[in-house]
Amino acid sequence: MQAIDLRKVLLTFLMLMSPGLTSAQDADQWFTLGNDFAHTRYTTADELSPENFGDLEVAWEWDGASFGAVSGRSTPSLIDGLLYTVAGYNRHVIAIDPKTGETVWSYREPKTPRAEYSMRADYGKGVAFGYIDGRGVVLIVSPGFFLTALDAKTGVPLDDWGAPVGVDGFPESGVVDMLKDLGHPYDPYEGIPLETGYITSSSPPIVVNDTIVVGNSAEQGYHQARIENVPGDILAYDLRTGDFKWKFNVIPKPGEYGHETWENDAWEWTGDVSSWAPLSADPENDLVYIPTNSATIDYYGGFRPGDNLYGASIIALNASTGERAWHFQFVHHEIWNFDTPTAPVLMDLSVDGQEIPAVVQATKQGWLYTFNRLTGEPVWPIEERAVPASIVPGEVLSPTQPHVTWPEPYSMQGIGEEDLLDFTPELKAQSLATMEDYVMGGLFNPPIHADNPMGKYAAMNCPGGAGGVNITSPPVADPVNNVFYLSEHTACFALRLIPGEEADLLFPNSTGTTTAQYANGVPGATARPPRHPSGLPIWKPPYSTIVAYDMDTGEKKFTVPTGETPQRYKDAFERAGVSESVYGNTGTGALVPMVVTPTMLVYSDQASDGTPMLWALDKDTGEIAAEMEAPARSSYGMSSWVHDGHQYIMLQTSSKLTALALPAAQAESGAH
Repeated sequence: MQAIDLRKVLLTFLMLMSPGLTSAQDADQWFTLGNDFAHTRYTTADELSPENFGDLEVAWEWDGASFGAVSGRSTPSLIDGLLYTVAGYNRHVIAIDPKTGETVWSYREPKTPRAEYSMRADYGKGVAFGYIDGRGVVLIVSPGFFLTALDAKTGVPLDDWGAPVGVDGFPESGVVDMLKDLGHPYDPYEGIPLETGYITSSSPPIVVNDTIVVGNSAEQGYHQARIENVPGDILAYDLRTGDFKWKFNVIPKPGEYGHETWENDAWEWTGDVSSWAPLSADPENDLVYIPTNSATIDYYGGFRPGDNLYGASIIALNASTGERAWHFQFVHHEIWNFDTPTAPVLMDLSVDGQEIPAVVQATKQGWLYTFNRLTGEPVWPIEERAVPASIVPGEVLSPTQPHVTWPEPYSMQGIGEEDLLDFTPELKAQSLATMEDYVMGGLFNPPIHADNPMGKYAAMNCPGGAGGVNITSPPVADPVNNVFYLSEHTACFALRLIPGEEADLLFPNSTGTTTAQYANGVPGATARPPRHPSGLPIWKPPYSTIVAYDMDTGEKKFTVPTGETPQRYKDAFERAGVSESVYGNTGTGALVPMVVTPTMLVYSDQASDGTPMLWALDKDTGEIAAEMEAPARSSYGMSSWVHDGHQYIMLQTSSKLTALALPAAQAESGAH
C-alpha cells in the first residue's frame, strides 16, 4: 500500500512539472479543449467531492444564442484568468469572465461564401493558445479555413503576423489564408471550386512549442456520391510570425511513403483523409498526433483500390518539420465510416515492469489501440486477420484487417442471432423475422447493393459509423492511476448502396464531378437499422455504457450503464411481459460527456423521465457516489477548473455554457 501511494505522489509531481507528460497544467487552467496536450480531460482540482457534490448550484450561464450558437460543441479554455470559446456558424471568438459569465470581448471573421458553405460551421470545439514573448495569443481556424491570431486580453488581431488575405473587411494583419498553402486553385472570397472539392475545419489547431499545427475536415463522406475531392493535408505555421512551415500529404504523392497503396491513380483526384477530430501532442518530444478520416467516399471505394494510406489512421509527426515519425492504419481501404473520431490520449504506462510513453486511441470499432507514442510499437499485439470480401460490383476490399488482441473490446462488434432481443420466445421470433431481409455478420461485414443476388435489403454493421466511441463523448483518463474511461453505445447501421447516379440526386451541392459506380442509398449517414416490433432496439441491452480500463494491465475495471432506462423502454418491456430484473438498467443509449477529478468521475445524462442529471462515480468501481439534477444535459464535452479558489464544472448546454460551483463561489462573486 505504501509503495502505491508513493508512486502516485511521484507521478503527480512529474505530471505537473513536465510538459511532455500528460497534464502540464494546474487546476487554475484548462489549456486545450482536452485540458492538456494529452487530452485527458483530467483536473487536479479537488474542492468538489462526492460529499459536497449535491450542493452544486448554477453560478452563471452564458448564452451564445445572439452569436448563433447551436451545437454546444465548444469546450472553453481557461487560461490566465479568462475563458475562451467559439460560438455560432461564423465561429465568433469569445472571451468570458469565469467568475461572472460576462462577455469580455468578441471577434468575428467577415462573412465569405467559402465559410457559409461549411457543413461543420458550428462545430468549432474550441480554441488553441500560445505565448509570444510572454504575450497570450488565441488561435482559431474558421469555417472558411482562415487561421487567425488574436491578442488574448483584447481580442484584437496581432500586428506583423500572417499576411493580407485580399478579401474586403479582413484585417491587414493577424490572419493567414491557408488555402494558398494547400496548392489547389482557389478564389480568396469563394474558396476552392466545388467541382474540385472542399475543405473546412471542425477542431482547433494545436500549438506544439513554436509551431501551430492545423487539422481540417471535408464534406461528410456519407453525403457524397462523387469521387473527386481535395486531400485534408496537415499544415503548420510559425507561432511568432504566422509564416508557413510545412505540409504533410495525407494522400502520398509519387515517391512518398505509402503512395503504392493508392491504385488506379486515385491519389490524383480523390481526397478527404481529413483530421476533423482534435489533435494531441507531446511537446517534450516535439510530436503531434493526427487522427484521420476515411478517403472519399463512405461505403464504396471501388474507384480507389488499395489500402489508401493514411485513411483511418493515426499519424505521429515531428511538429517542427512535419516529418513522419510513425503511423498505424486502423482500417485498410476504409468504407464503413470507421473514421477516427476523437483525440488520441497520451498516458505514461507501466506494463509488466516496463515504463512506456503511450498513446491510446479509442475508435468506433469498439477497440482501444495502444502504442508506444515515440516508436509506434503496439503495447499489446495487433493481428491481421481475414475478413469477408465484398459482393458489390467493382469493390475490392482488403483481405485482412487489424484486430486488437488486448484490451478486450468495449462494444458489440458485429451482430448475430445471439445478440438479438430474446427475453421471451415471442420477442426472439419477432427479432428473427425482422432480420430476415438483412445480412448479419462481424465487425467488417461489407455493405451490399440494391438488387444483390442474395435478395437482401442491407448489411448490418455494428457498432456502426455512429457507434462505439464517437465525437460527442471524448474519452477521459486519470494519469495518476493510469485509468482510461470511455463512453460507448451501440448504434448499428444497415448499409445499402444504390447506383451512383441515383444517389447523387440525394445530395445537393456535392463536391466533385464524377459519380461513383455505387454510393450511399439514403440521404443520411446510413440506412437506420430495423426496429423491433416492440419499439425496442433489435439488440439486447445495455444500449450505452461507461467502460473503465486499467491501462497498466489492459484489464477492464468496470462497465456500467449510463443514465437510467428511458420510460419508453420500460413501457415497451412491460408490454412484452419482461421485468426490470431481467433487462436491468439499459442505459439511455446516449454517448455521455465526462470529466475526471482526483476523487470522482463525473458525467452528464438523463433520468428515466428525461430529467437532466449529473452523476459522480467511484473511479475504481463505477458505483454511484453522488448525483444531482442538472439545469440541462451537457451536449458535447465537460470541463472542471479552479478560479479564485473555487472549483467549477462547466456544462456545454446547446447554445449555453453553464457553470456550476458551490454556494461559496457565488457568494464571493455576487453573481446571480
